[in-house]
Amino acid sequence: MTNLSAILNRVARGKHGSENLSRNEACTAFDALLHPDADPLQLGAFLIAQRMKGETSEELAGFIDAARQHCVGFGDIQAPENAVDLPCYAGKRRAPHAHLAAALTMPKEGIPTFIHGVEQVDGRITAWQILEREGVQRAKSLPEATEMMLRDGIVYMDLSDISPHLYRIYQLRSRLGVRSFSNTVARMINPLQCAGQLNGMFHTPYADYMAQANALLQQPRSLIFMGAEGEPELYADRQKLVKMQTASAITSLHFADSGFPPYPKQALEPLDAIFPAFQQLRSNQPTPQDAATIQRMQQAFRWASGKTVQEAPYAPTHP
Repeated sequence: MTNLSAILNRVARGKHGSENLSRNEACTAFDALLHPDADPLQLGAFLIAQRMKGETSEELAGFIDAARQHCVGFGDIQAPENAVDLPCYAGKRRAPHAHLAAALTMPKEGIPTFIHGVEQVDGRITAWQILEREGVQRAKSLPEATEMMLRDGIVYMDLSDISPHLYRIYQLRSRLGVRSFSNTVARMINPLQCAGQLNGMFHTPYADYMAQANALLQQPRSLIFMGAEGEPELYADRQKLVKMQTASAITSLHFADSGFPPYPKQALEPLDAIFPAFQQLRSNQPTPQDAATIQRMQQAFRWASGKTVQEAPYAPTHP
């Protein structure tokens, strides 16, 4: 039986006294906490202690190991070798979802895309709310997701179906008052083990340790970057932090300055104005800035699918 009290004693000693866990210890601890009968006091204490301490790449890899054990069917079916994992957990409120406009073009190029996230985010329009209007199918299980992706080239699955246990912890954010590492785990869980992953984040320090965790998890390739509003959407207006992870190699990439105006700072009013704005992206009438974002995302999908940088003419380049 896992001695969570002893683990808490190590990780909850404050900024200068806390200890990091090994990958195996992190896996063991989070596996115990994912069970529905876990002590809620220990769960809350562990989540807050880790937030105060800060997770290491090894801990994050261990947390993902544990979460995958709680995904029904994980490892039984694997996505096609050129499939791309697109985790969309933030939602948007300031501009339409250009990353989804790009994703919807990928089936025509033979690049299957697995999109996962949560159905609703307060004050934001989620990926599912966009995709449902576009006729994208929603799978209830990983085998069904694989079938739909092979048939349609794109599919959505909700975290609540991927892992109800992880979803329960993910939903604690409103009660804790702050995000926990479960948010990052959900983004990186890669339920169908797609060889390519496009992962957006909001806070700069996460880029390195997410990339390093993916290397530990033997993820074949991923782009991890500061994304628009926290979604996996590259910016067209200015250079943003981008890490390219290929096996154990991690490289910083840069885009040339484009000269476009800054990304909007204010939310669209009303919020559902995002829906007609998205339709403009899809109707071949995007603004030059939106078109550049879509083009940048398309080349990111091509790279993640296994195409070389040379095959994607607008791929990011080394400085």
